[in-house]
Amino acid sequence: MNRLPSFPTPRAAVLSVLPLLALASCTSDQGAETPRTGAAAVSELSEEEIMERAREIHARVISIDTHIDIPNNFAAAPDTDPGVRGRFQNDLPKMREGGLDAAFFIVYVGQGDRTPEGYANANQVARTKFDGIRRMAYEMYPDQIDLAYSAADVERIHAEGKLVALIGVENAYGIGTDVAQWARYHELGARYVSLTHNGYSDFGDAAVRGAPRDRDADAQWGGLSPLGEEAVDELNRLGIMVDVSHASKETMMDIVARSRAPVIASHSSIKAVADHPRNLDDEQLRAIAANNGVAQTTALGGFVKVQPQERADAVAELRAAFRIESGADIQALDSEDRANFDAGMADIEARFPPATLADYIDHVDYAVNLVGIDHVGISSDFDGGGGVVGWMDTSETLNVTVELVRRGYSEEEIRKLWGGNLLRVMRDAERVARELQGDS
Repeated sequence: MNRLPSFPTPRAAVLSVLPLLALASCTSDQGAETPRTGAAAVSELSEEEIMERAREIHARVISIDTHIDIPNNFAAAPDTDPGVRGRFQNDLPKMREGGLDAAFFIVYVGQGDRTPEGYANANQVARTKFDGIRRMAYEMYPDQIDLAYSAADVERIHAEGKLVALIGVENAYGIGTDVAQWARYHELGARYVSLTHNGYSDFGDAAVRGAPRDRDADAQWGGLSPLGEEAVDELNRLGIMVDVSHASKETMMDIVARSRAPVIASHSSIKAVADHPRNLDDEQLRAIAANNGVAQTTALGGFVKVQPQERADAVAELRAAFRIESGADIQALDSEDRANFDAGMADIEARFPPATLADYIDHVDYAVNLVGIDHVGISSDFDGGGGVVGWMDTSETLNVTVELVRRGYSEEEIRKLWGGNLLRVMRDAERVARELQGDS
């Protein structure tokens, strides 16, 4: 999840895939692409043949997006009903339209005061989101989507023709300082946890400081805290994957060194392609690969393409004019103000073009070329700031596979990127948990 300025939620209208083929084939300004071995053969195909191959592959693989955010009142109000095609970037109709088979719905809590009151409030927010996800799967749409608790569940539910829901927890703040609470989160369905978000944490240092007063302050722990070490051990014991996204480099490297199970980066892109503090550098990518983990590159525009300061200033000025501090403030605008805000954003985007799907796949290419196909995956961060031109909501998910085919990725490679690698890590976490519980 990103709490920096972001584009407004895109219109519900679905962009046609075919025009995006030409867009996706444009050379990115983020750096030179490395041609893949299958690219020469693909270059001989027509646009229609590329599309047909992509559709066939997309229908056969299990596509998993490891990071999609939800509102606090998810599945509890008419405008947050996941079964209705609505204003959010993800809902069940859009998943069907784009062929997205599975998604980690995120239990996110922002970092607040490290006090009993702060912990209690954060835990309540987390439990409300757990309840919403479970209500979607068990009460509202059990005929359409089911909640997976294991890698085998993902494959079984998919084989039954249903969509798959999984749960990731973004920020350990909700448990306070009691790691025993992870057992309850595990029972509710949590299958990965990131220990930090932005700002100071009891568990370790974050990649991005939180409140303005903290941003120039020194790191508090120099990496993973003693409580963070205890948390990693308990997550390993339960079979919950440890997510290193949002952690500082020092924290992330400490997690990799301590974890007995492979780790994931649920939504981080590549620092060598776009120099953003939330992205992973080459040393971090190699550490994840050595751990047999997976880095899920993410389609959040600010992580995909570094924009000049002039653009940030223009966005900040526009948001200030409409008193916008979060995505919720955008959604709360009346129709006239929303139209004016959208017009202002359109003008900014015309002057400073946003990241495209081609820019995003450059990150995938770089990571694959550096650490190999077995350690790279795909995520969107939809409804948390994510979206690039060509993949702005889950209805456009097929476009990602089209671009992978164009770049020369084979069906087996696409299968690994879209979820095969993630399921391998999930199985390894389950195996380690059985071994650790057998030792106890």
